[in-house]
Amino acid sequence: MADRKISLNLLSERVGISNVNLSNLKTGKVRAIRFSTLDAICRELNCQPGDILEYTPD
Repeated sequence: MADRKISLNLLSERVGISNVNLSNLKTGKVRAIRFSTLDAICRELNCQPGDILEYTPD
């Protein structure tokens, strides 16, 4: 988001999810994400899923 100079509020409006849910995604407090949400975020940020996701084993 910083590289693209887009705020959390603006991204949440463009993607169509709440600020709280987007903030939880950003801080890693969720265990799942819908593909449609991931698609919308990647479309808005012009990136690939691997650019914003990180796998950590349990």
